Amino acid sequence: MRRALAVTGIAIALLLVASPAQAHNYVVATNPVAGSTMTELPEAFSITTNDALLDLSADNPGFALQVQDAQGRFYGDGCVSVEGSTMSAEPALGEAGQYTVTWQLVSADGHTVSDRFDFSWQPPAEFEPSEGAAAAPVCGVAAPTASAAPTPVAPSAAPEAQQDDGTLSTILWIGGAVLAALVAVVITVVLVSRRKPE
Repeated sequence: MRRALAVTGIAIALLLVASPAQAHNYVVATNPVAGSTMTELPEAFSITTNDALLDLSADNPGFALQVQDAQGRFYGDGCVSVEGSTMSAEPALGEAGQYTVTWQLVSADGHTVSDRFDFSWQPPAEFEPSEGAAAAPVCGVAAPTASAAPTPVAPSAAPEAQQDDGTLSTILWIGGAVLAALVAVVITVVLVSRRKPE
């Protein structure tokens, strides 16, 4: 019985250690903070996750961080940098108002994860606003001069979609571990009950 219980314990431990690695990355911090009012331009706009990001090329394919104002104009040069668990971009904003950050990254498991969130911008008096572009910027390519008016951006929902993805993965592997533990207990009980009396 001791041997069966030991094997069961080892199996459960291995399940609990190995299963979390299958979950997608989830966001632990953003700059700016979702729903906040920013009064100073930060050194960078960034998305930080719980695990290292999968960056396979200097061109950062699969990674994007776009900033738009309420009128749909884009800000920034479209370039992102990836270091460890953080993706970042040079900050650029226009006049005061509501802005939306839309991002995409490649999780440690190879899957892309994306979401968006809003923040408010109240710049200091001496701030010189950047000129927005009607089309999304592409890194290394000059922004096109579009005569058409950009499409206004609808306020995004609370930033829960990507968090839900990570939570769902966690629930699934915990459920699997519990199920495996129950099966192991049943097998142990059956083996013990079949033992011949001494």
